[in-house]
Amino acid sequence: MSIGISLIVLLAAVLHASWNALLRGGSDRLWSMTVMCIAIALACALMVPFVPVPADASWGCIAFSALLHTGYNLFLVRTYRQGDLGQTYSIARGVSPLLVSLGGAIFARELPDAFSLAGVLLVSGGIVSLAFQGRTIGRRTLLFALGTGCFIGAYSVTDGVGVRLSGSALGYTVWMCLSWGLLAPATYIMLRDARSLVRGRREVLVAAGGGLASLLAYGIVIWAMARGAMGPVSALRETSVVFAALIGRVCLREHLSRYRIAACLVVAAGALLIGHAG
Repeated sequence: MSIGISLIVLLAAVLHASWNALLRGGSDRLWSMTVMCIAIALACALMVPFVPVPADASWGCIAFSALLHTGYNLFLVRTYRQGDLGQTYSIARGVSPLLVSLGGAIFARELPDAFSLAGVLLVSGGIVSLAFQGRTIGRRTLLFALGTGCFIGAYSVTDGVGVRLSGSALGYTVWMCLSWGLLAPATYIMLRDARSLVRGRREVLVAAGGGLASLLAYGIVIWAMARGAMGPVSALRETSVVFAALIGRVCLREHLSRYRIAACLVVAAGALLIGHAG
């Protein structure tokens, strides 16, 4: 992976950690996630007339990815009901690079070289280790966090394959995110009601800002997967856990121990190996 792509994916990691911290810090995370998705859908609807229409071969991936993202939303919200950001976020994000690497090998015949594989293993191992610092992790919390990681792996591989079939990374991103953004409020209304979506202006603006950050972050990742192997791109994106740990410490007053700092350094070492492989 080139240095330029690596740096851009690291920017996506910062954005990704920011909106996850925003979601974790909210009092009603399902509502926050839904408003984020509505903002994503509105932004994508405005862009539709100006982006290429994806090739026919990619529309199955677009539809499947939108469904997977909706499942991811529900699992992520449920995961954040218990456990701090650094713990639950670490488990969910840590398992996904390994799953994406496996999916890339199976569905796209991407076999990583030694440096890339070592980097992916270091990133995943470092991230998952952040969740284990002598603390007890509830069984339900662990299951939902692992389930979230599986959704991340599934939609990442789907989008990695889909964007290569689409002929346009921007067109694929806009249409997939539009589909996902429309499914989210429909799911919310089924679970609750439409009236409760209406909140104060400040709450809506904060959540909508998180949605736009999420759209930009994942758009960068889809663009990068069109140009590089899915596993290393996914691993580099998950360095967001380093930024999430810092955000959790500064904004949410979560504990940042020496153990957590050491694990973050392992993640950084893995990112450097991935960059070296390019």
